[in-house]
Amino acid sequence: LMAYKDEYEVARLYTDPAFTAKLKAQFEGDFRLSFHLAVPLLRRPDPATGEPRKRSFGPWTMAAFRVLARMKRLRGGPLDPFARSPDRRLERDLIDWYAALVEELAGGLTEANYETAVALASLPEKIRGYGPVKARSAEEARREEERLRRSWPVPPAREEAPQPAEELIPAR
Repeated sequence: LMAYKDEYEVARLYTDPAFTAKLKAQFEGDFRLSFHLAVPLLRRPDPATGEPRKRSFGPWTMAAFRVLARMKRLRGGPLDPFARSPDRRLERDLIDWYAALVEELAGGLTEANYETAVALASLPEKIRGYGPVKARSAEEARREEERLRRSWPVPPAREEAPQPAEELIPAR
């Protein structure tokens, strides 16, 4: 959840010289790259599924990726063109959700609920994919969280031991 692949990261990975070197090592002669992307501004839903349809883009996309990779310093700021997209909002919400979950688990961890705590803390491993696929897997993880919380043993309430009277009176 903390290291998601946004548009800037995808562009950085494709423009990394190591990617080009791997391609050249794997394929001989002239080859042509094409990328299948669901670009947010150009998305049209698939009539059958309602999900964004991917389109094919040619080798010129590498030039766009190089520009986008250099724009990563805009990430999360007021000039980030992707910051308010549903995908980025979901990713920020998931980070907040998980941080709160871990804090709660740490505060209530007992030997009796250890296994459930591990299962709850492992929920992000089930959140995969991009766009609608990620949204569906996040929803499944939240349903699993609800199910696991029903089996979360409530730790016994801890009573604070009464303080001796002399500790309540400040020393002179």
